Amino acid sequence: MPTTKASSQTTADGRGFSTAEKAAMRERAKELKSAQKAQDARAEGLRDLLAKVAEMPPADRAIAERLHELVTTNAPELDPKTYYGMPAYARNGRVVCFFKPASKFNVRYATFGFEDEARIDDGQLFPASFGVKDMTKADEARLVELIKKA
Repeated sequence: MPTTKASSQTTADGRGFSTAEKAAMRERAKELKSAQKAQDARAEGLRDLLAKVAEMPPADRAIAERLHELVTTNAPELDPKTYYGMPAYARNGRVVCFFKPASKFNVRYATFGFEDEARIDDGQLFPASFGVKDMTKADEARLVELIKKA
């Protein structure tokens, strides 16, 4: 016959799940639901980002698509999303970097920027955003360096 302590961990007749097992299963169900929500949020963020990129004029779209490839290849842990209607990438819900197309505000050049969450500090004065009209391989290499650091 089980002791009092054991009876809290098994059913009276020895069949079925104990209270502790049921509690563990509830916790696991919560974990799975939370993970699914995170996965759904990531997928939704990606859909939103790609939709915004698709709406851009060709020049901005080409840059945005290349930046998307650079970020997702070199920092796959960042979550795609939109930020004020612009493509962005976040960690734990906080924006790390973003792309502001020239067409958004009818300006001369697009911008790729880093928020403070990126922690790309380099001394007391450092660039946190870059004007982008086009990108060479050297430009891409510099941005990849910063994306990896972020």
